[in-house]
Amino acid sequence: MKIIFSAKGREWDSQLDPRFGRAQGFLLYDTDNDQLTWHSNEENIHAAHGAGIQAAQNAADLKAEVLITGHVGPKADSTLKSSGIEVFDAQTPCTIKEAYEQYRSSQQ
Repeated sequence: MKIIFSAKGREWDSQLDPRFGRAQGFLLYDTDNDQLTWHSNEENIHAAHGAGIQAAQNAADLKAEVLITGHVGPKADSTLKSSGIEVFDAQTPCTIKEAYEQYRSSQQ
């Protein structure tokens, strides 16, 4: 499974970015091979509009199945749902690892 996090850094101990569309970047966690990869969101940080929709498209292009973030706007939410990406709103502030644990706990 591929899980994408809105992130302020590149490690498990980095803070989850509560913003989705204007997050600093995204950490993609591939649970099959226990690998984290960083993906910049630089093009959307200062976008005049459409940042959430573009970020949602980027998540779909990365084949994410789950998004863990703090907040997703309605247009991005619609794009994510149409791409089949589950959205999990984490309790922020927290680290990426803590957000992942919140998600895992919710699945039990």
